[in-house]
Amino acid sequence: MAEQKLGNPAVVGLAGFGLTTMVLQFHNVGWMGLGPVVWLGLIFGGLAQMIAGLQEMKTGNNFGYCAFTGYGCFWIALVLLLIGNHYNIYTSSKTDVGWFLVAWTLFTAILWIGSMRVSSALALTFTLLLIGFILLDLAHFGYPDLTVVAGYELMVTAAMAWYIMAHIIYADLFGRDVLPVGKPWI
Repeated sequence: MAEQKLGNPAVVGLAGFGLTTMVLQFHNVGWMGLGPVVWLGLIFGGLAQMIAGLQEMKTGNNFGYCAFTGYGCFWIALVLLLIGNHYNIYTSSKTDVGWFLVAWTLFTAILWIGSMRVSSALALTFTLLLIGFILLDLAHFGYPDLTVVAGYELMVTAAMAWYIMAHIIYADLFGRDVLPVGKPWI
């Protein structure tokens, strides 16, 4: 009996990460309100990414397991933090949010190093993500104008995640590498 082909959970993880990151940046640069970020953060950035991460575990991909599950939790925690602030439940100051982001910056730095062993495209995505987190850290600790700079920079990060997603989908559909991702950096 032939073994059933399974989909690659990374496509959903990358899609959720890219789309939710993009929409948050639309908010950060002032193009839209926070409502869509909350709902996407809970469902596509949070829940869908967590499910993708748990599916990555079954494939034996520790990097994808950690990244997608971790950033899925990031989105859910961020949205709950925003809801808590809105309803005055366990409120977080700008400095509190800054330290929250610093912790995620450190988490991202660990994955950034690992990403360099996968492909150039993934290493570039994590380099951009790390820069974006650093900019947001600085924005919360005295340089608020950097939020907009981070917004545009993180839009590029989101586009890179979508590029990798498209690479995986197109390689499967066309049976060949249509969008190259490059060799690992290390």
